[in-house]
Amino acid sequence: MPSSVMPTSRQGDGHLSTTAISAVGLRKSYGEKLVLDGIDLHIPAGSVFALLGPNGAGKTTAVKILSTLIAADAGELHVGGHDVAADPQAVRAAIGVTGQFSAVDGLITGEENMLLMADLHHLCKREGRRVAAELLERFDLVDAAKKPVSTYSGGMKRRLDLAMTLVGSPRIIFLDEPTTGLDPRSRHNMWAIIRGLVSDGVTVFLTTQYLDEADELADRIAVLNDGKIVAEGTAEELKRLVPGGHVRLRFTDPTAYQSAADALREVTRDDQALSLSIPSDGSQRELRSILDWLDSVGVEADELTVHTPDLDDVFFALTSGGNVPHQPQKDAR
Repeated sequence: MPSSVMPTSRQGDGHLSTTAISAVGLRKSYGEKLVLDGIDLHIPAGSVFALLGPNGAGKTTAVKILSTLIAADAGELHVGGHDVAADPQAVRAAIGVTGQFSAVDGLITGEENMLLMADLHHLCKREGRRVAAELLERFDLVDAAKKPVSTYSGGMKRRLDLAMTLVGSPRIIFLDEPTTGLDPRSRHNMWAIIRGLVSDGVTVFLTTQYLDEADELADRIAVLNDGKIVAEGTAEELKRLVPGGHVRLRFTDPTAYQSAADALREVTRDDQALSLSIPSDGSQRELRSILDWLDSVGVEADELTVHTPDLDDVFFALTSGGNVPHQPQKDAR
């Protein structure tokens, strides 16, 4: 396969999708400390992939390796269809990287930072000014363009940093904890920017410690702990790994409530609220089973709500030795 062609992976529905980032057996140690212990990643193009893990889990190390900043000890790694070890220059030309610590120069203006980046990408002056102006407008930085970056807020610096990353029109972007330390409004603004990038077909590899961020943005999430991927899937799939999910039935008719409570075995009663909680993973199959059961006994609930563990529950269970079944990695190729 030519190095410039991205490999494809077969989805569950039989369709082929382009793989933007793949890693097989990625390993990295620092001295005797094993940071990444043979992890596998397969990330489709045009998607958001979130890598979660506690401090020191190896998230930033994975980003540095895949973006060619440091070398892996072992593993077959491809980014944008290019072999990371054999053709790092081609990888660098295909990607953009934005870290949690802004790389912008605070002594010059936002516009000057953008033009400097355009020069680094060998754009002519006219093209560089056009690209800089478009990105400054896109990231709502026009009014601050002539001001020194040292006067910018944290959120403005992050937006400028990401705008600089986009000067080279990368199709794959690594965002290493991009909203750390930002206020809620700035975080939501950054989320909107990321969604816009993905709608344009850009692939985003996101590391974050904010569980709501992964829940909001990511198509797939992997949890990294002790150098291994301990679980991977959609947010909903991961939530179902953790026990504690239940369906809550609420009644207004005390007789119907009592009939349902008497007929059900594994149920938690709340006599004051006239509600019953049934253990459930919230799957469509289980919900249909509960509804069929209600019909069979001639009882009608006034309200049915599904309660599942959130990603915080998943994260703590998977990274603190909780009793969660280990989910083996699946080969998505």
